[in-house]
Order: sequence, then C-alpha cells, then structure tokens
Amino acid sequence: MLRRTLTTIGGAAAALGLVLVTAGGSSAAELAAYRTAPAAALGVARYPIAPGYRVNVRSGPGTQYGIVRTLALGVSVPIYCQTPGETITGPYGTTNLWDNIDSGEFVSDAYVNTGSDGYVARRCGS
Repeated sequence: MLRRTLTTIGGAAAALGLVLVTAGGSSAAELAAYRTAPAAALGVARYPIAPGYRVNVRSGPGTQYGIVRTLALGVSVPIYCQTPGETITGPYGTTNLWDNIDSGEFVSDAYVNTGSDGYVARRCGS
C-alpha cells in the first residue's frame, strides 16, 4: 500500500509560534502555535491520522493499555519515537509498530499516514 509523508514544519514556523506566545497574547491561535512549537522546534515531523477515524490514544503500545484520550477527526500528530507492540490492522495496513505522540501516549501506526511501512522516528528507549 502506498503511503505519503507529511512535510515537517520548518524552524521558521516553530520560531513564529514561540514568538507569538512570548509576545503576551492568549488567543486560541497563539495557544495552538505554542502547543505545536515544541515538536517543530525539535525537528519532529507531524503526520495525519487516517481521514474519517477518531483514534484512541493508549498509555502503552497495545489495546490492553488504557485509553488516555481520543483524537479528533482530521488531526496530525508528532511522532517522538516508535516501538513494537500489539499487531493492529487499520487503513494503512497491518503493523506491530506504535507511535509515541506525547509522554505516555501511543497510537498504532496502522492509523497514521507516515509514508512508510517501517520506522520514521527513533526507537523508543534508544
């Protein structure tokens, strides 16, 4: 199955987000820029969740882990690291790869359009 990669947000966008927040504003757009700036500042790419899916975020790499939250339709997520776990079948194939999208938060890579069937980020714990 062909997968497409989302372009990484550039350093200028990250810098802009940081400037907006430190300028003292607190609009929704400025707060959103602040929340996305750390991933972009670290050079972490964001990838779209499969269209039409509200994906459960788990506390570990498998469905036996608790649901932390559910992602809204149409969101993109950063991938800080990836780890093997339970094998899942989703719109982008069958995989045992899980993406760490925040501290203690994982989603199956079967629901994330990374453009690859393998690792696109470092292995968690390395």
